[in-house]
Amino acid sequence: MIVAKFGGSSLADSNQFLKVKEIIKSDSNRRYIIPSAPGKVHKNDHKITDLLYMCHQLASHRLNIDDVYKIIENRFLNICKSLDLKLDIQEILDEIKDKIQNGSSKDYAASRGEYLNAIILSSFLDFEFIDSKDIILFNDKGEFDSKATEIKMQERLSNVTKAVIPGFYGAKSNGEITTFSRGGSDVTGAIVASVLNSKLYENWTDVSGFLVADPKIVDDPKPIEIITYKELRELSYMGAPVLHEESLFPVKKKGIAINIKNTNSPEDPGTKIVDDLYPLNNTETITGIAGKKDFTVISIEKTRMISEKDFLRKLITVLETNNISIEHMPSGIDSISLVVPASQLNSKLEKIIEEIKIYCNPDSIIAYPNMSLIAVVGRGMIRTKGILSKIFTSLSQSGINIRMVIQGSSELNVIVGVENADFNKSISSIYKAFKN
Repeated sequence: MIVAKFGGSSLADSNQFLKVKEIIKSDSNRRYIIPSAPGKVHKNDHKITDLLYMCHQLASHRLNIDDVYKIIENRFLNICKSLDLKLDIQEILDEIKDKIQNGSSKDYAASRGEYLNAIILSSFLDFEFIDSKDIILFNDKGEFDSKATEIKMQERLSNVTKAVIPGFYGAKSNGEITTFSRGGSDVTGAIVASVLNSKLYENWTDVSGFLVADPKIVDDPKPIEIITYKELRELSYMGAPVLHEESLFPVKKKGIAINIKNTNSPEDPGTKIVDDLYPLNNTETITGIAGKKDFTVISIEKTRMISEKDFLRKLITVLETNNISIEHMPSGIDSISLVVPASQLNSKLEKIIEEIKIYCNPDSIIAYPNMSLIAVVGRGMIRTKGILSKIFTSLSQSGINIRMVIQGSSELNVIVGVENADFNKSISSIYKAFKN
């Protein structure tokens, strides 16, 4: 059995609905479908969820929502008309408009795009519609209640063979609609897949999976065919655009694979996200390259630093009291570097340096701004000789000065520090070294 989630771009208009129907009907194992709200039809279009948020904002100031809501209304009416559905969507639209105009919650308003799309899609597929508010449960604090959800969902779906379940929202015990954060339809799909122990969780979107590197930096980068949860976490942390992070945990727990697929090119294999114990394909040494810019490195030197048992505690306390996160902390015998996001420093740098001087009494302390971190990630790196040599050689041949090297204890990734000005060139150079 397969749970399939379709994103906003996959269900933006009637043409996309036709593609989705063809995909679902091509495999009878696709039994539970999770739709997002309609996305943009073209570049200058609006996402339905954004328009619904706007309606709530206007209504909360007692302003008329007619003009904005008309755009929403027309989108859904056009989809139904083009698909020749015998569905009285106008009545549902009127009821939603009335509730938003008369003070419904922000979460209620935001969730209606998924709700309406699910009603339309269930009618189009002739699947049962099941409202997420009846099976995705939150506690009174607005936190997702996994145990109550599992019980309720298994009970409700026990005799349902095919259903459409709207993404993004659920409800508290009193029936109040509550949403996940933006992109939460991914989470809904993962929860359904986990509770039902599905063989596969498909996530259909407008790209054929993940790419080895950012296509804005590298020309025509290779797609990633298989990636483990751990590799995905590493790339996601370093800024690669991937799935809604919370959507990984429900399926990871059960060892369910995720397949990222392209609604517009369903024949493409996409990217499969698999368990960390999945057999390794030795032909690929690296899985992906990602990076983040704008760090400041605070380099501290002190003779016999490691013999001072409270040195690190004092150092970290200075950062903690100034509410600064430490991204990385590479060290030597008599030196240590603090890698911190420049955005968190603002005007605190001089104050932090002064406090480190007072508490830690270093021999020297220097700050290096405008630094970038680039991560090269892959399980194959552990068993492959010469990975670091390949990275360093590629950067050296491109005239790039490596300012820092960090390797994780899992040997899953290598991080190199370069200046911001060399960021794009560094990623391109490393990609070229490994692309064949």
